[in-house]
Amino acid sequence: MERLNPEDMKARLIQTDDEFRRLALAHSEYERKIQALESLPRLSEEQQMEEVKLKKLKLHAKDLMAQIMSRHRVSV
Repeated sequence: MERLNPEDMKARLIQTDDEFRRLALAHSEYERKIQALESLPRLSEEQQMEEVKLKKLKLHAKDLMAQIMSRHRVSV
């Protein structure tokens, strides 16, 4: 089977792997919420805690996506 670059592999996995697709959507949603918070001139303490939480969730989703990509590379 052909060797895909990371972006092509992500595109293929989004189409073929339900878990990867779910994680990619979650990752994008976390990024959108983080950007919305970062666009505010000043964050309340609650907003700061939400930003930290979102960044951790986004990183966790990215890590899980990387694990799926790694398993896919091994199985190819």
